[in-house]
Amino acid sequence: MNPRLSLVIGILCISFSPIFVKLAGVSPIGSAFYRVFIAWVCLAPFCIIKKKLKVNRKQLLISIAAGMVFALDIAVWNISLLKISATVSTLIANLAPVWVGLMSFLFLRKRSGLLFWIGTLIAITGMVILVGYEHILHMELNAGILLAVLASFFYATYIMITKNIMAGIDVFSFMFYSMLSASIFLLMINGYMHNDIVHLSLKVWLCFIGMGLICQLAGWLTINYSLRYLESTKVSIALLSQTVFAGLLAAFLLHERLGFNEIVGSVIVLSGIAVTFLKPRNQANKNVS
Repeated sequence: MNPRLSLVIGILCISFSPIFVKLAGVSPIGSAFYRVFIAWVCLAPFCIIKKKLKVNRKQLLISIAAGMVFALDIAVWNISLLKISATVSTLIANLAPVWVGLMSFLFLRKRSGLLFWIGTLIAITGMVILVGYEHILHMELNAGILLAVLASFFYATYIMITKNIMAGIDVFSFMFYSMLSASIFLLMINGYMHNDIVHLSLKVWLCFIGMGLICQLAGWLTINYSLRYLESTKVSIALLSQTVFAGLLAAFLLHERLGFNEIVGSVIVLSGIAVTFLKPRNQANKNVS
């Protein structure tokens, strides 16, 4: 599959996540657990039959670490949603591209390039317009904001870890061990918070199945596949479009109306993402020659 097409499919899949969470209407940490666990249960038989479980010790440890970081990202972000508005929390949590660019420069000594930072600035500007600048101007530094910032850092860290391992490990093998560790970690968090994740209605279970199969299994399989071939900085900025697609899905499935600022902001976000995928003129000329 074309890596960019795979990335688009993955982003569309994970965009259903807030829809399912809203329809389920239960503990967000419980939703996070079943999203990962159901996906792992469905993936495990395939990995066992196809003998995808053989990895070296380094790959195993990195996969487990990536799963725990992914679990922390979901848990911390969902907790922040309980303390501040969803729009502000989503905006802050999706600042991962900035962290990815900084970590790539600091730890890998890799310059992201001018077009990446221009595209990032355009995309972030679009997100500010999307959620409304008044939310940004009036927000105060509280626990919810700090948790959302921390979630964005975990999100970026997961992307960096995944990028560095995907070139040398099968996608299914990585997903098996990373989702297993994430499931165990999220189960421990739910136990610590005394969340009831057993006595649930049929509607809630159907939402969990949807999250597990669509958002987690199909979504992150295709995104992780694209990370084998695309730069982590470009993948992270492309993931910003999740907010746009989630808004469109909410308008269609939940009958939530999109305002003028939301439409304009969405267009700007997608424009910023497109800029990051442009090649510098000198590089484009090299490819032509």
